[in-house]
Amino acid sequence: MSFFKQTIATVPLDGQTVLLRADYNVPLEEDGTIADDFRIRASVPTVQALLDRGCKVVIISHLGRPKGRDPKLSLEPVATRLAELLGQPVRFVDQTVGDKVAMAVKKAPNRSVIMLENLRFYAGEEANEMGFAKQLATDSGARYFVQDGFGVVHRAHASTSAITLMLPSVAGLLLEREYTTITSVMKTPEHPLVAVLGGAKVSDKISVIEAFIKIANKIIITGVMANTFLAYKKQPTGKSKLEPDQEAVIDSIYEAAKKREGIDTIDDFIILPQDVAVGRTVDKDEPRRNVSINDVAPDDIILDIGDESIERMVGLVEKSKTVVWSGTLGMAELPNFAHGSARLALTMATNPQITSVVGGGDTVDFVLGWDARHGDSFTHVSTGGSASLELMAGQKLPGIESLLDA
Repeated sequence: MSFFKQTIATVPLDGQTVLLRADYNVPLEEDGTIADDFRIRASVPTVQALLDRGCKVVIISHLGRPKGRDPKLSLEPVATRLAELLGQPVRFVDQTVGDKVAMAVKKAPNRSVIMLENLRFYAGEEANEMGFAKQLATDSGARYFVQDGFGVVHRAHASTSAITLMLPSVAGLLLEREYTTITSVMKTPEHPLVAVLGGAKVSDKISVIEAFIKIANKIIITGVMANTFLAYKKQPTGKSKLEPDQEAVIDSIYEAAKKREGIDTIDDFIILPQDVAVGRTVDKDEPRRNVSINDVAPDDIILDIGDESIERMVGLVEKSKTVVWSGTLGMAELPNFAHGSARLALTMATNPQITSVVGGGDTVDFVLGWDARHGDSFTHVSTGGSASLELMAGQKLPGIESLLDA
């Protein structure tokens, strides 16, 4: 599927200074070191492509949700890791705008990389302030702006929206790949298509579920979201986490599904667990107990789908051509309750006929920890959480819409 915006391949940016928006909002360990560098590694092809064209690359990003300047959320460790991945120095500047930035960029030669400090140390970033965007453009000395932070393009911030009014703005390689892969799966998927949807809130995924009702052959509901569906169907859920007051939302989901599938086969289209794995506490040492959905006790907590449900899911996924997975199947951070998520990952990774797309923060974290090939066992592991969901739902993303049209 062709991309509808201009990219770094379609504009004459050879030898130019380029302002690059990356998404380096990476998880950190308690000691401040980087817990997972997936998003940094994902940005390397774009940075390298710009360096190969003789560009001076000035990188901006955010990390965490600081309230003002917070040394614990500095991008300096990210600059160090990026330098290791590129095999060349990355000059870190502890400001994002101002004379110090302008001087650092001016002194740097072509084919060099400069990383500026956390955008969110400045209120103007999330406020989408024109003045802050103008400072970014002016102090960086950039001739072009390249948007490659897919994880933030669903937000209208200074570095995704206002900046595109200051500089000619195009997409990087990662952004283009994310958009074309996800859009292709939603518009021209190979069938059978199975969507495995979990996560905590039905309300967060309503538009995605509705999108899959139109195109999927099966929708498997898991995680806390499945608890909410089971409660809707008057099944016992014990002390399990669920989302209250979702009856009207689930009514509308089933109404849409009935229009497509008819009432008789609805439960073979929107598939809920038939058994679950429960514990009495949420703890890594809690033993796993398998029970039918009819036999969940008042003090049980549903923490994974059960063994029969896992086998049913695996059977459906093995026969599919496309699988989209967003939302772990339970409390996958607890080893005893990661069985469902691990079996799904294994089935997707070992069936080469499957186009496999993984999205959503917790799901991506699980997959990257599970996969010895760090995500390469799947067709596409998205760097965007909410951005990938909104794109699947067919929504327009401000940080993409504002780029130059192809």
